[in-house]
Amino acid sequence: MIAAAANNGQGTVGIAYNATIMAIRADKPGSCASKTGCEFGNVAAGIRWAIDHGATVINLSMGGSAASGAEIQLVKDAAAAGVVVVVAAGNDAEARPDAYGRSLAEAGAGNVIIVGSVGKSGTISGFSNRAGGSSPYYLAALGQSVTVAETSSIYDKTGTFRINGTSFAAPQVSGAVALLKQAFPSLTAQQIVNRLLDSAQDVGAVGDDTTYGKGVLDIARAFQPLGATSLPGSREPLRLGDDTGVTSAAMGDALAGGASLQTFVLDRDKIAFQTDIGVGLQTARIAERLDSAVGQRGRFVHYNAGRAALAFTLDRSDDVRQPWPKQLMLTREDSEKAQVLAARVAMKLSPNTDAGFAFAESADGLVGQLQGQDRPAFLIAQDASGDDGLFRSTDAAFAVRRKLGRFGLTVSADSGEIISAAPLMMAEDVERRRQRDGVRSFAVSGDRSWGAFDASLGLTMMDEDRTVLGARFHDGFGGGGAQTAFVDAHAGWNFADGWRLGGALRQGYTRPVAGGIVTSASLIETRAWSLDVQRFGLFGAGDSLALRIAQPLRVESGGLGLNLPVAFSYETLLATYDTRTLSLTPHGRELMSEIAWRGPLFFGFGSASMFYRKDPGHYANVPDDKGVALKWDTTF
Repeated sequence: MIAAAANNGQGTVGIAYNATIMAIRADKPGSCASKTGCEFGNVAAGIRWAIDHGATVINLSMGGSAASGAEIQLVKDAAAAGVVVVVAAGNDAEARPDAYGRSLAEAGAGNVIIVGSVGKSGTISGFSNRAGGSSPYYLAALGQSVTVAETSSIYDKTGTFRINGTSFAAPQVSGAVALLKQAFPSLTAQQIVNRLLDSAQDVGAVGDDTTYGKGVLDIARAFQPLGATSLPGSREPLRLGDDTGVTSAAMGDALAGGASLQTFVLDRDKIAFQTDIGVGLQTARIAERLDSAVGQRGRFVHYNAGRAALAFTLDRSDDVRQPWPKQLMLTREDSEKAQVLAARVAMKLSPNTDAGFAFAESADGLVGQLQGQDRPAFLIAQDASGDDGLFRSTDAAFAVRRKLGRFGLTVSADSGEIISAAPLMMAEDVERRRQRDGVRSFAVSGDRSWGAFDASLGLTMMDEDRTVLGARFHDGFGGGGAQTAFVDAHAGWNFADGWRLGGALRQGYTRPVAGGIVTSASLIETRAWSLDVQRFGLFGAGDSLALRIAQPLRVESGGLGLNLPVAFSYETLLATYDTRTLSLTPHGRELMSEIAWRGPLFFGFGSASMFYRKDPGHYANVPDDKGVALKWDTTF
């Protein structure tokens, strides 16, 4: 009744009410009604019958002296056949279970559970035998004041009764075994036993103890994930509470409205649990460009020796600020400086060959210097050239330029780390932190001048170890990184005395590395552009006023193709998959405009800037960003 009474609208409903009961009589008929108690016949024959006829679990609500040799052997046979044996601990208030249960558990090869009794408060019943040295396979369940309904009874009358004893706790565990086997037919007997023991409520002393053993039966917990969870076919753990990724600056608010990626994960026993891994995806934090531009205190040190120039930026602040995508934007007077924070060495190797090396600065700044580009210096609105949309730090970079007649050919490379656009909690973490992953770039570009007009065209290949255009996804996705090809075009025109018009365009194509759930159909298209006009000598020699309008690198189309498991068969232990596309195209489109003046001022050099950002960070529903910045520095 307790283990499996039917749910038929009458009397008691058993725990596994859809289970099939195999009632094998082992007592002498009529003996249990006598005052002396039950007399048992051939229990071994009953165990054999249950094994031979396909039992999932055998409940032995009996105790006493040690089991017979035949019974011990048959429990071993039950273990070999994948049958769970549940036995009562006994009702003698002793410090250890009856010898009967102990002898069977020692023979059961991990397939035997000894069951003690607790009351409704979860405290061990006064009559129940404790775990003692049998704690590794001892479990407690409700065995005190268990309410049952008798319609045909050995008692003097029918009705509702409260009964006590470990004999009534044991069938609750047997019912739990049946429930698990019904729900998850692929589970082995030992997996079921371990699942019930490991999911028990830990009461009494922490961990296994001599009173409650493994703890109190918790069927609900046994149906929840145990151990490490992962996507089918993946060896990487994917905890249900993990963050599953964060987008990059170029993706803006693509996932701000949430993304539904319904799938399931498998726990240690290959039990499938439905989950939505899209819930754990975050959007990139919006870069605080003004703070990044003027919020750090630094000192420039530079030296020019004709054929070689050295420059350093020394940090005087302990602040740890959020990095944002930028490169040094140089005017002619800044070309000797570089952003120890950053260091640059540029040298002329021969009349036609120039080379440069940099620390903590991208190769783009070196290339601009070697090509002699006179880029307007803006605090906020960056040039499209070199805009990779990443939060990154560069370790080292180099560039070499060779003059070939009227043309110039430049080869450059850099390496560093991509920093995730928001802190993440991944499988190996105990707290949220910014993830760091390697990135490398290699570029080749050609440039030429035609009097007042100059232009350059280049190709950059960027290789990410772990990220996808700066987006960081959980290792369970695959984690193979990505390769990106950027095509860069830059042109400038000195259309009048003291006037210059310039523009840059960057077009990118990112191909994530297929693996895990990421498919080869994944492709991301990006674009950045900038237009500027500059006036030299506005108030005097050496100053300039410039206007720039720009769009930072933005995903224009595409995303990740994900091959997600959507169903699982416990018969074949195989998953069924369906392909979903995770769009990474933002709804917003950031447009930046900035007016910047810079020039000699009060024994130093000053700059002033006014800027306006529409849809900052490519977020459509955030206030526009606007402001004014003033800077002044001097040499000493």
